[in-house]
Amino acid sequence: CGMHEHIRMEALQIWSIAGLLKIVGVLLSVGGTMLLSLYKGKTLHLWDPIIVNHHKERHVAEVAGNHLRGTIFLVGSSFTFACWYLIQSKVLKVYPYKYWSSMTTCLVGGLQTSLVGILLRRDKNTWKLGWDLNLVTIIYSGALATAGRYSLNSWVVAKRGPTYPPMFNPLSLVFTTLLDSIFIGDEITVGSLLGTTMVIVGIYIFLWAKS
Repeated sequence: CGMHEHIRMEALQIWSIAGLLKIVGVLLSVGGTMLLSLYKGKTLHLWDPIIVNHHKERHVAEVAGNHLRGTIFLVGSSFTFACWYLIQSKVLKVYPYKYWSSMTTCLVGGLQTSLVGILLRRDKNTWKLGWDLNLVTIIYSGALATAGRYSLNSWVVAKRGPTYPPMFNPLSLVFTTLLDSIFIGDEITVGSLLGTTMVIVGIYIFLWAKS
């Protein structure tokens, strides 16, 4: 109980209907995420892509070769991000300036990423920027996917606690799968369709149980 009050985590109440529904919702979302990553199944041709990908076969081969590695990174990212929410809730108790905290997080993360990038990419040409899609990707990743995301996460943690925002993380995989199929023609499979359904149903059950 003291730990619950200290980090502002809600009581699970496992023997209540709401507690059981929360567990079911979490398991469905996690299971759907793993299904999206690990199982493909039959390909479903639902629509034609907006952008024609002439290197699709090579792209599929590269994705298949990095499938296991990507799954391991996905699990590690989910675990560490969940830990970050708990740490953030503690930080807000002693340092309530959530946007300054988000800015510090982004700056430290940017420095770490820069150091890793310098170690892995020694060629100067890879650091050159032009007026192309790479520049748009960098601006989007910095302004929205990083700064905007961390600011919103900090705000939600302060308002609703650390157990609320992680439930929406699997939606990023759902949107990625859908947009990849629409724009560049990545195939929608039975596995991705089932995984998407499980994620959405799991989030709905969890939010309904919280209300």
